[in-house]
Amino acid sequence: MMGKEEEIARIARRLDKMVTKKSAEGAVDLLRELKAMPVTLHLLQSTRVGMSVNALRKQSSDEEVIALAKSLIKSWKKLLDASDAKARDRRRGGPPPTSSSKEGSEVKDSSSRGPRGLSLSSGQRLELPRVLPAPRMTTFPPMPVTCDAVRNKCREMLTAALQTDREHTAISADCERLSAQIEECIFRDVGNTDMKYKNRVRSRIANLKDAKNPDLRRNVLCGTITPQQIAVMTSEEMASDELKEIRKAMTKEAIREHQMARTGGTQTDLFTCNKCRKKNCTYTQVQTRSSDEPMTTFVVCNECGNRWKFC
Repeated sequence: MMGKEEEIARIARRLDKMVTKKSAEGAVDLLRELKAMPVTLHLLQSTRVGMSVNALRKQSSDEEVIALAKSLIKSWKKLLDASDAKARDRRRGGPPPTSSSKEGSEVKDSSSRGPRGLSLSSGQRLELPRVLPAPRMTTFPPMPVTCDAVRNKCREMLTAALQTDREHTAISADCERLSAQIEECIFRDVGNTDMKYKNRVRSRIANLKDAKNPDLRRNVLCGTITPQQIAVMTSEEMASDELKEIRKAMTKEAIREHQMARTGGTQTDLFTCNKCRKKNCTYTQVQTRSSDEPMTTFVVCNECGNRWKFC
């Protein structure tokens, strides 16, 4: 058993390297080798080969590789479903469905055997307990895997950012899986782990950890914002409502100052600068409010550059 486990683990490592290098050369032979092996649920869990095969399937464009990977995953999923069904039967503690039908027939037979059997009066019905079918468990795609140390470190930091508060426990979110999906989307969009990739990851971490912007973290945990979306969002899109308003006000002020600089304004000595106490100033009047309101006067000190306004 150990020899088979080591062989499957070796194949899984080679598949991971193919995913990292984005090259599926030789993958068909490895997948066929896996298909010929009698893989058990224990081997799947100990080697995590299913994640490696699924990651290769998602990345590859070779139809033969995709078909073989899908066939393997489908056959392995049957092992998992069978194990889940057995576990549910053990938790219920009841007999399997076949024994229920057998007991029902025994009760029916005993009712006609006389004083030792179960006697029923005319018109009386025997209600047997109804065995409900076990609900089918929802299965999720396996977590994307990587052997790159830089990418694994980025995933750890993203996980910590998602766990900034205890809200992830209330939502029952799998932060490790979610961070792996976000990092995978960033890596696929950038293509490598250079400075652009690292800056993209740092930006996500800073915004997710921002105590003034809990809505972003909550929306990612709830799935309102998908990993694909958060991976490509700009700083403006991730910002909190408060920061968006500040940036909007700053933009308006910059536009206004730019318009004042272009018009030049009128030089005057009627105003005294409250910083340098000089009277060498330039003023401009702009209609910033409704037409029935007085104009706003913007004053610039030509000596020290101080700016102020009068409404």
